[in-house]
Amino acid sequence: MRAVVGSVVFFVVAPGTVVGLVPWLLTGWTGEDPAWAPVSVKVVGWVLFALGVAVLVHAFVKFVVDGLGTPFPADPPRHLVVGGLYRYVRNPMYVAIAVAVVGQALLLGRANLLVYAVVAWAVTAAFVRWREEPVLARRFGADYDLYRRSVRAWWPRLRPWVTGALSGAAGRPGEFG
Repeated sequence: MRAVVGSVVFFVVAPGTVVGLVPWLLTGWTGEDPAWAPVSVKVVGWVLFALGVAVLVHAFVKFVVDGLGTPFPADPPRHLVVGGLYRYVRNPMYVAIAVAVVGQALLLGRANLLVYAVVAWAVTAAFVRWREEPVLARRFGADYDLYRRSVRAWWPRLRPWVTGALSGAAGRPGEFG
């Protein structure tokens, strides 16, 4: 239950700020001139936004169910989370955040949100490379090394990675989340 509550709070604070509060501060969630883009672009924006939010929710659930922890660094998962969408890409939460913000940019016709998406992703990528990956390598050792070699950080695989070679990760042999 602690992991559930912690994850919900962290979801509201972290992705809620990046995907909700900052875009609102940048745009007031108002669009540019409706003639900016055809309806099809706005529909793609809605789809990307909804997809991003759905992936975020899925990734947070995997941390609670498979990892027995939260994405919050002060209460990390006890198991390496490699099930579900983590079989396709190592950072589905961060990818989902970028996709959701790009979706808002298309929906609202706001170029400043596209710039914000790129800047947010660059900051996130630096954090992942220089802070998160070393911590995971120390914490999960050979399992994380194998996972990192097998699943790309930012671009999803076409087929899911089979987790059978891991010793103690969530998504244990035979579990494909």
